[in-house]
Amino acid sequence: MKKNTTYSRTRAQESTDAIQRLFVTMRHLFNRGFYKPMGVSGETLREALLTLSPEIYGSIAQDKVELDGLLYVIDRLPEGIEECRYINLTSDEGYSDTHFTPIIPPKRRRNCYRIDAEQMNIEITRGRSEIYDILTHLTFLFIESHKIMKQVLINEQGDVNRDWQKLEVAVLQTENLTKDEREIALSHTANILGRTFKEVSGVYAKFSSADKPERFLDIIYWLGKLALDEILHENKRTVTFSSVLRETLGQHIHGEQWADSIKAVLHTQGLLKRPIHIISANMHSVQNSLYAPETLKTKLKGQNKLQIFEELSANSKHRDTVAKVATKEGMTFIKDKSGTNIDVQIFDTAKYSSGDYATKIKNLDDADKPVIVVMDYAFGEQAYETMDELLKPYKSNDDTAIYLNVSSISIMGKAGILTGGKGDIMIPSS
Repeated sequence: MKKNTTYSRTRAQESTDAIQRLFVTMRHLFNRGFYKPMGVSGETLREALLTLSPEIYGSIAQDKVELDGLLYVIDRLPEGIEECRYINLTSDEGYSDTHFTPIIPPKRRRNCYRIDAEQMNIEITRGRSEIYDILTHLTFLFIESHKIMKQVLINEQGDVNRDWQKLEVAVLQTENLTKDEREIALSHTANILGRTFKEVSGVYAKFSSADKPERFLDIIYWLGKLALDEILHENKRTVTFSSVLRETLGQHIHGEQWADSIKAVLHTQGLLKRPIHIISANMHSVQNSLYAPETLKTKLKGQNKLQIFEELSANSKHRDTVAKVATKEGMTFIKDKSGTNIDVQIFDTAKYSSGDYATKIKNLDDADKPVIVVMDYAFGEQAYETMDELLKPYKSNDDTAIYLNVSSISIMGKAGILTGGKGDIMIPSS
């Protein structure tokens, strides 16, 4: 008798399928121009994210509200976004020249603008990867908001439980909460979130800021309130993509401006024909490696390089000292003004006068001494755009093309160990 064979998909196969659905759905929604995350148009996105359940989103697939994931997302989205029903993704469309004050998330360098009480605009200057990043974070945020709604809504008439009523009173009062009032509010919030009082109290301070000490309570309240409005009054939150963004995405506008500004500095300093080594890294690694051991050898006498670097991480005065020496000995810092949010350092080693590395290049003519271009980390597909533009010939004022003498390109960090092509998606294999 033939046995029936059943096949079950592995976790890796499910994740692969979920990522592909996320990718296709996001591109479709972008081309469409708008969607409602908790409506029918956002359903595929929600289902795929719940299937994938990324580690950064913790217990997204469970009934209890995920606190660490919420903190992760809030740090990467503009302050106040939980209060906004309309979220508009735009290109750089001139808001920097208006009365609107840019809001920059702590963990993502992007300009955002609160247009009014209901609308938040987020500028996209890093390409599709930035859109995918924002949409997944928003999807997580809205899924969590509906968890809150389900915990507090009693019936279809809109009655809410006592915990929600108490939280609302605490959030909407104009005076600062006393310690007792705060603990009472946190107790009710813990019931709403399906978490212990200890868990909620522990995460409370991580959300707080100097001007908004009760920000955690505010976030929970507004997430729940807008979710209640969606269910009771059909006031769906909406994400839109501006027509200018859809027209200009992928045209390397910001990458070209960024690259031109760097090559202009290299040209002005007469460095274009020198051997150029491009490194994608943070703004302190190369600088500290070149200058810190020699600069701090007296102050940190007897310490090895690793100990010196550890001391630099903890002492801002030492970092300032190293930066000043670096500036005197060939380092040029280029603050980004193109919108890519990628700062750059240029190191002219011909001006590097002391230290271990100086002895290694002392026999080279100045014309042969390396120029190190350190660019801050790009974001996703932005890496291709910026590198593609940087490697193009520089056109001088007389329109003559000057080719760069690029000797090497190095990618530091996790991205440096990956292999793939433009537009590839990382998919787990186990």
